[in-house]
Amino acid sequence: MNDGPGFAVREAAPEDIAAIARIYAHHVLTGLASFEEEPPSEDEMRQRFADVRGRGLPWLVACDAAGTVAGYAYAALYRLRSSYRYTLEDSIYVAPELLRRGIGRALLTALVARTTALGYRQIVAVIGDSANQGSIALHERLGFRYAGLLPATGFKFGRWIDTVLMQRELGAGSSTPP
Repeated sequence: MNDGPGFAVREAAPEDIAAIARIYAHHVLTGLASFEEEPPSEDEMRQRFADVRGRGLPWLVACDAAGTVAGYAYAALYRLRSSYRYTLEDSIYVAPELLRRGIGRALLTALVARTTALGYRQIVAVIGDSANQGSIALHERLGFRYAGLLPATGFKFGRWIDTVLMQRELGAGSSTPP
């Protein structure tokens, strides 16, 4: 566990899925970080969790002293084709009432450390909404660099939404073969 301001980061467990689903549902229904328009069910989130963990990839939660899930982050394969096998994509969501308290930073820091230890070489952030300055700034602070903008790739809440791509090398990155 990593200590943070009133919370700790740990590996997620199946019993965290209900809280994870609630946090994600809020972001799906009210924000542009996710391009989903209907929140997935707990069963769907359980399947997503199983898929990520089944590939040996990290899914983390940040919890307060009482064990309440305050946020979560995970790394998934960036793409399924074999040449992408050393590249991951991160996802981070924090409970809306707990934003801007360092939870996202603690989760992303732990995620980068775990994926580096697993031997991955690149991690990509696919950020919904070019106006999502909180997520863009968080990724920048943790060493991600701007990699591109895909204008008007999503349509949600009656408007077009951009996608921002950011990327960070892990470990030796591209300086050596895997």
